[in-house]
Amino acid sequence: MLICPLCNAPLTDEDKSVKCVNYHTFDKAKQGYLNLLPVQHKNSRAPGDNLEMVLARREFLSAGHYAPLAERFATLVQQQHPANWLDVGCGEGYYTQKIAEALPQSQGYALDISRDAVKQACKLNKHLHWLVASMARIPIADQQSDLIATIFSPFNWQEAMRILNKQGGILRLGPTKEHLIELREMLYDEVRPYQDDKHLLQLPSELTLNFTDYLSFKLTLTEVKDRKNLLAMTPHGWRASAEKRQKVIENDLTVTVSVRYDYFKFI
Repeated sequence: MLICPLCNAPLTDEDKSVKCVNYHTFDKAKQGYLNLLPVQHKNSRAPGDNLEMVLARREFLSAGHYAPLAERFATLVQQQHPANWLDVGCGEGYYTQKIAEALPQSQGYALDISRDAVKQACKLNKHLHWLVASMARIPIADQQSDLIATIFSPFNWQEAMRILNKQGGILRLGPTKEHLIELREMLYDEVRPYQDDKHLLQLPSELTLNFTDYLSFKLTLTEVKDRKNLLAMTPHGWRASAEKRQKVIENDLTVTVSVRYDYFKFI
């Protein structure tokens, strides 16, 4: 299943490491993850979310604020009955763990380019294959994945098609134009319109949209820490001025949570 990020040869387990036939060796970290992101493939010293963003997201999600999103996602992947699955851009692992609970008999893989995120994710489930890796170079062999999950994450369609088997599918969770609209109106002088289906414009001709599902609800945050975490875990928090962020933190906040689920398969 796993391949070497340097030469694409299969990786085999060797106690506390993995190795390919060309003697490229990658050690397993004490936390249990594999770092398959060679330094020459990094675009910065520490790519991906930093520890502050990771911890804010972990605390916010652990409080259950987005639990309905995760539960719906888990139900949808369970309906596909994959023998194995991959969560791309898994972050701190909240959604990944929900998928694993829904698919206890399936082999689960999860990757993120942020080592800080994967270190936190490892604590949730020791039985999953946690990887520090890039979506641009997924260290999985061709046509080996039954299901690919992408949740609030950038996505590389070509890499996904390479590793997805012909009977498999891609389940995407992304925001609609109403998602966190109240927060965005507080933070920005002008709220840019968001096109819910803009990702469909990038859809390769080999894939088709199999179904779309929607979920929307109101969320009220009465705790200061929850409002701080929401700001810290989204791009909106660091794009806005300090004055506007402070206004969000100081008062109870009710926002719309609105997302869409899209499932794609080969034609």
